[in-house]
Amino acid sequence: MTALTLSTAAAPGLRADAIVIGVAKGAGGPSVAPGAEAVDKAYDGRLAAVLETLGASGAEGEVTKLPAPSGFKAPVVVAVGLGAEPEKDAGFDPEALRRAAGAAARALAGAKKAAFALPLAEAADAGVVAEGLLLGAYSFDAYKASAKEAKEAKGAKAKANGNGKAPLAEAALLGGKPRDKAYKAAIERATAVAEELNRARDLVNTPPNDLDPEAFAAVAQAAAKEHGIKVQVLDEKTLVKGGYGGIVGVGAGSASGPRLVKLSYTSPKAKKSLAFVGKGITYDSGGISLKPAGHNETMKCDMAGAAAVFAAVVAAARLGLEVNVTGWLALAENMPSGSATRPGDVLRMYSGKTVEVLNTDAEGRLVLADALWAASQDEPDAIIDVATLTGAMMLALGSRTYGIMANDDAFRSAVHEAAEESGEPAWPMPLPEHLRKGMDSPTADIANMGERMGGGLVAGLFLREFVGEGITWAHLDIAGPAFNEGGPFGYTPKGGTGTAVRTLVRVAELAAAGELG
Repeated sequence: MTALTLSTAAAPGLRADAIVIGVAKGAGGPSVAPGAEAVDKAYDGRLAAVLETLGASGAEGEVTKLPAPSGFKAPVVVAVGLGAEPEKDAGFDPEALRRAAGAAARALAGAKKAAFALPLAEAADAGVVAEGLLLGAYSFDAYKASAKEAKEAKGAKAKANGNGKAPLAEAALLGGKPRDKAYKAAIERATAVAEELNRARDLVNTPPNDLDPEAFAAVAQAAAKEHGIKVQVLDEKTLVKGGYGGIVGVGAGSASGPRLVKLSYTSPKAKKSLAFVGKGITYDSGGISLKPAGHNETMKCDMAGAAAVFAAVVAAARLGLEVNVTGWLALAENMPSGSATRPGDVLRMYSGKTVEVLNTDAEGRLVLADALWAASQDEPDAIIDVATLTGAMMLALGSRTYGIMANDDAFRSAVHEAAEESGEPAWPMPLPEHLRKGMDSPTADIANMGERMGGGLVAGLFLREFVGEGITWAHLDIAGPAFNEGGPFGYTPKGGTGTAVRTLVRVAELAAAGELG
């Protein structure tokens, strides 16, 4: 991962492969953002005009490279767009800084060192810039021969990206204050969160033949040992004996048995406790209700919720947050076989309720139901589940925004605010009571399917049935943004994105500070 430093050095004398500056989109054309004064001076104050001549406008994510001025030790200046110029005395939007840093880091793949002269008005700005560039520099090429050859040839520790270039090796944040506690804390937080978010991305991107439930559980056990987190893994036999009918039923068709992993981070100063529950379907074929052609290719990402929960718990431990956080990873592989659960089967869940399975491709809610009930037994102050749950949510909100449902309006608003603060687009969604009737079953207590219209909301209503009485709960349906099938943008790569990690960490921070709604 890219090494980060705070630097008070002047841009002209800094030895680096490139100097990154910000450019805003003003009413009269591009304008050079604060932080790049020394660079602009070296162009005789005409840097904005030069950039405009090269076609730069300052639009968000736009990257323009030009030769550095005479006397600079860095050969290249990289100008990255920050979007609209803020009003007088107002700073740049944190997400604009985060995305700009990410876009610049992606553009600098192959470089050994870059100096980022972006606007750093305060420590928080240093944190978002650091987070953006660390996320933007991410690449996943563990399975590419070119990456292996590059590593062997150069002795590189970092993985090469898709074009054979290693990610940016080192970044110096100019204008940072190395001895300032607030700046140092901001960098440390950004590093911990970005490293764990990138670990979640790695898990989502790993092929299902290498990441079955047992392998995922092993990764969680290793991380727990490293960071002082208590871990408990329930294997298939234990799940059967314990009555976890949902998880066992979903995993029944696979040669790889299911797992339920409990990760417990505790703080001696904690006054609040949170439970995060993640859907971890390491591959989803749809089971007997097999998905049609064209819908299976990315189903390795169906464990993105569990990856986000795992990463958030580890990040909380690394940051030493004064809150107790428990993560539940409901891991199974949904496959068709002679032993697979059939449409029409009835499963007895861990809560004791029975569920008629009308569609085996609505499996995520089944594993989550067991994990939600297990989490409820600890009586946490709040539970948040995270899942790539429904295509309906993608139809409602698109591919970059996830939905938030909850049994408490104030808590739903608090989680939404945490998501927005973290730079993760989300939107509050309702749980209409009239949709609950559609899941009535003549055979069981509830069916796993209801009305087709509003399917994402129906799924939320199903999950609500398995939350312990009196426990505040929210459900994040991340089906849209969890896996980016398009081209990279900002700090978001193609493939696994790590969506919801930052929201969960922010919720944990708010709970630790006594500020969670």
